[in-house]
Amino acid sequence: MGEAKEIYSAPITPKTALSPPVSCPPSQFHSPSLTRSPLLQSENGDVHNSLPKSKTPKTPRTPRMSLTPRFITPLGSPVRKVLRFTKLDPQDAWLPITESRNGNKYYAAFHTLSSGIGIQALVLPVAFTILGWTWGTISLVIAFIWQLYTLWLLVHLHESVEHGIRYSRYLQLICATFGEKIGKLVAMFPILYLSAGTCTTLIIIGGTTARTFYQVVCGDACATAKPLTTTEWYLVFTCAAVVLSQLPNLNSIAGISLVGAVTAVGYCTSIWAVSVAQGALPGVSYDPIRKGSSAQSAFSILNALGIIAFAFRGHNLILEIQATMPSSEKHPSHVPMWKGVKVSYTIIAACLFPLAIGGYWAYGQLIPSNGGMLTALYAYHSHDVSSFVLGFISIFVVVNGLCSFQIYGMPAFDDMESSYTTRMKKPCPWWLRSIFRVFFGFFCFFIGVAIPFLSSLAGLIGGVSLPVTLAYPCFMWLKIKKPKKHSLMWCLNWFLGTFGVCLSAILVAASIYIIVDTGINVSFFNPQ
Repeated sequence: MGEAKEIYSAPITPKTALSPPVSCPPSQFHSPSLTRSPLLQSENGDVHNSLPKSKTPKTPRTPRMSLTPRFITPLGSPVRKVLRFTKLDPQDAWLPITESRNGNKYYAAFHTLSSGIGIQALVLPVAFTILGWTWGTISLVIAFIWQLYTLWLLVHLHESVEHGIRYSRYLQLICATFGEKIGKLVAMFPILYLSAGTCTTLIIIGGTTARTFYQVVCGDACATAKPLTTTEWYLVFTCAAVVLSQLPNLNSIAGISLVGAVTAVGYCTSIWAVSVAQGALPGVSYDPIRKGSSAQSAFSILNALGIIAFAFRGHNLILEIQATMPSSEKHPSHVPMWKGVKVSYTIIAACLFPLAIGGYWAYGQLIPSNGGMLTALYAYHSHDVSSFVLGFISIFVVVNGLCSFQIYGMPAFDDMESSYTTRMKKPCPWWLRSIFRVFFGFFCFFIGVAIPFLSSLAGLIGGVSLPVTLAYPCFMWLKIKKPKKHSLMWCLNWFLGTFGVCLSAILVAASIYIIVDTGINVSFFNPQ
């Protein structure tokens, strides 16, 4: 047995009873990777299968069979009186998210940037048409600072030195904090949507943009040849995404995330730069749109806030990205993770703010509500901008969609494979892993064809996913870290968490009202 360089231990004290292990959902495992050693030994060479002991004696419970697996990830403690290790569960080494623990700050920056910026940023100027210059800019700044703060909370909640546990998945952390039932109730749907729903949206936008790229490249030849239908373009994009999804784990797609990050920065910068270079449109107006009664205007403002919230997604992947890093007492994973996050979000800010402000300056109230900046560029400047620039932007959008599909699909891949490893007690074979990923890709394709207007629900989606980003991390910090009552951290997290939940409920109600009042182009099984 080789030397274990990243072995974690939990503090124990003499004369204590066994503490109950952490209970997690069947599909959420969080024991450490066994790339170095499946059985950890004590200094005397004995293998210990007992769990870390707690400081508070508890009444022993009779062992019983449970369908819920109980695993822990031992983590080093700064105070150790007795050094003892636990037997590690091997299943975490079989799952895509934690199969490899060789990540670093560069990989973290690639993944965070690829998941944190994308197509959703292109609709930010639409929110400005409702909020106007002042409140649009203020709302964007507040949202950026708020989500960066909750991101810092999640990075530091990933590993608990006090309890010797490392949380490798968002759902695992929230279930361990509030209990399995409450955790699944409040977080399961938003997290599932941010995975499968985002992949579906990427298929819709990626397939549509691939069709536009083909039309730009072939030019007049498209008029004589029989073009592919929109559904067929969705299928082309899905097949390419499924082929890329065969890479085994999260660390193995670091290069793909780098490509996704570069293309995202490329097309965001190109779109706002070209739009600003072309100048403001004739007759452009910057007066906030106010239609109907006061209630309708209020709901429109709330819907605009939901669009801004939708632009800041990706928090559901932060713990998973950090889980790919090694961690030890002297070198905890939150240090390189936060370095990578700071670099990536500096770049994200350099893309989002010029895109929102420059796009609103160029198009004002004339910007299309569906598609945002990308649609506006094709609608107003298709004859003013060279085909090379339009093709360049289009292919970058398609490539970024393919790359983002991989990182957003990884939690779903992990969940499906964990169901197999739980039942069979062995790694998922390569052929079954391929079947799982093909099934997921074409399931998203089916949803994209059935509900092609999914990308038009940006305000509603932002309201539903807002607590995952802005509210739940605050409550989890209060529950786990237990800051002093009435201290700055205590007051700040209570305020932000409560305000975030209330804002989410209001945004969902406002978005539903706007959809019912103004309507959207509902076309089931009829992609345009």
